[in-house]
Amino acid sequence: MGVIADRLSAISESPTLKVGANAERMRRAGIDVIDLGAGEPDFNTPEHAKAAAVAAIAANFTRYTAASGVLELREAICARYAADYGISFKTNEVSVAAGGKQALFNVALALYNPGDEVITHAPYWPTIVEQVKMAGATPVIARTSSDDGFAVHADAIIERITPKTKAIVINSPGNPTGALISEAELAKIADVAGPKGIWIVIDLCYEQLIYDRDPHNLPKVLFDRMRERTILCGSASKAYAMTGWRCGWTIAPAEVIAACNTILSHATSNIASITQKAAIAALTGPQDDVTRMLEEYRVRRDSVHAWLTAHPAIKCVKPRGAFYLFPDLTGLLSPEIPTTGLFADRLLEEAHVALTPGEAFDAPGYVRISYATSMKNLEEASKRLLAFADKIKPAPAAR
Repeated sequence: MGVIADRLSAISESPTLKVGANAERMRRAGIDVIDLGAGEPDFNTPEHAKAAAVAAIAANFTRYTAASGVLELREAICARYAADYGISFKTNEVSVAAGGKQALFNVALALYNPGDEVITHAPYWPTIVEQVKMAGATPVIARTSSDDGFAVHADAIIERITPKTKAIVINSPGNPTGALISEAELAKIADVAGPKGIWIVIDLCYEQLIYDRDPHNLPKVLFDRMRERTILCGSASKAYAMTGWRCGWTIAPAEVIAACNTILSHATSNIASITQKAAIAALTGPQDDVTRMLEEYRVRRDSVHAWLTAHPAIKCVKPRGAFYLFPDLTGLLSPEIPTTGLFADRLLEEAHVALTPGEAFDAPGYVRISYATSMKNLEEASKRLLAFADKIKPAPAAR
């Protein structure tokens, strides 16, 4: 009889957290490592959100709250989505969790049964697939292609629907690709999934980080078509630079939210009371910091994309959202370095740049580069990466 529960036999640790741990290990050894693996903003939490947290401490707002979060925070989430998307829901249709990751996990535990199938798209954020497996269900993968910017197409999702399909999980803007699903493609999926009673779960953790004026009102598309089978998962982490505060939320029909709250009551209980006050201020206060971060990310995206794609062996789609580049490095692979996993290991050990290999996202041949760091770091990291690329695969000599 094994020591560890059988349910963990098919589960892998978070590869993105592993990259960060390796980079930190080298830093502690005195090595100058530039970490491009981190999936978190390098900006500070907005001042008004921090001030609300300080005020909460001063007022001794430090006790348990309802597991689902305080009413004022759930009202703020309702108001934010009404303003941004023109949709309305009640506070008993909102549950607050310790980040977007837990919000998605609560949904997985609340909905998926052994034998169920859950469709999502690749390259994918690995947590989505691992959570499906932890709930005992089977992930079914629809592939996207760099040829059209990793866009999610309805037909690729619809053709994988079977009588066992319980849910479809869409991440847009996507991690690791920065791709968006169009409103029209999501509508096609909803028009098929809704009548079949299939849930659609939208991971909107990067919803505020879209670079162009692409129509992306995914909540309204679903609310207009299949509100009773729609689940939205969001987070304060990316938009408000609040990763360490741990605040996410699930928006769903009341029955699902009640199940999520039951899970919370036996797992974490409420998220930190102080965090809740900070999140209220972030959601209801000025949104200027969100715009400022987005504009800075745009400059970084364009710069790093230009630097890397100047190399003839590196191909890269320019992302439409989030803060990652997902370059194709197959042109740099060789019998000596046959995978991007080994490329990333060698890059870290020899050039002291940390990034996440595409194998982590079910996309061999690619790497994920986070540009949520300073321009100085990005420029130096790009120089190191390009020098390493020339070292392992020099350009052909001119004739």
